[in-house]
Amino acid sequence: MNEPLSIKLFLTKGSASSLRTAEISNWSGKAIACSRTELDELSKREEAIRPGVYFLIGNDIETGEPSVYVGETEELFNRLKKHLPKEFWNQAVGFVSKDENLTKAHIKYLEGKLIEIGNKAGKGIIQNNQSSGAKLPESDQAEMDIFLDKILKLLPVLGTSLFSIPEVSTKKVDDRLICKIKGLTAYGNRTDNGFIVYKDSEAVPEDRPSATRGRVRRKLLVDKGILVKQNDRFVFSRDHEFTSPSLAAAAVRGGASNGLTAWKTKSGKSLKELELSDQDNN
Repeated sequence: MNEPLSIKLFLTKGSASSLRTAEISNWSGKAIACSRTELDELSKREEAIRPGVYFLIGNDIETGEPSVYVGETEELFNRLKKHLPKEFWNQAVGFVSKDENLTKAHIKYLEGKLIEIGNKAGKGIIQNNQSSGAKLPESDQAEMDIFLDKILKLLPVLGTSLFSIPEVSTKKVDDRLICKIKGLTAYGNRTDNGFIVYKDSEAVPEDRPSATRGRVRRKLLVDKGILVKQNDRFVFSRDHEFTSPSLAAAAVRGGASNGLTAWKTKSGKSLKELELSDQDNN
């Protein structure tokens, strides 16, 4: 279980989508986020000339899927300005050090780890899927792993949950929700960020003819090795978190589905009925 965390969020213009900073108590790092139209505002701040790692956040031009580019730089503003020809992004988030102790090796290590985590989470498109990273002395690596943990905690607050890997479920099999189709069975459950489908869940081998966008999503899952073909079906090779029960059901059924009714308990109660029942009991 995660411990309570205090985050200091400052909205420079009073808007959650405009230029903002975020800090965590007793942490040497600092986050700054802005829209691509606010780069001039960013250039006036002291964070703009510091080294760090950054994220360009938007939607992939071809598929419409959530997408992020991860990078490292020795001067935040100048590097972000060079990415303006990339059309997909509309928000940028940078992480720098308040004590200016981040070296080139440190930020390359962080970049490599973040790309690795983003690809493992498999929730969207990581625009750059490879990084050389950097090897660090043991003490430096331990320090950067703490820095990395803080980045991962702040990212959902600042605009993207594509790097959030759900915790391993402690629920018993009998407590998991079930989605069935054509003799195939998938297991899942609600999470804080959406809905998780568990490893070894089954999915139909073919998409419905009408499933245009769903076909793109399923192809991404196949390309990432999350959906693996086994004989006459697909099987989830690992736990995978979707942003909603309906997207999870669509991946299992090969087309648009209402996740609130597709996912059911062992006794047949739908997710919708389950949530309404929980509300009535509160």
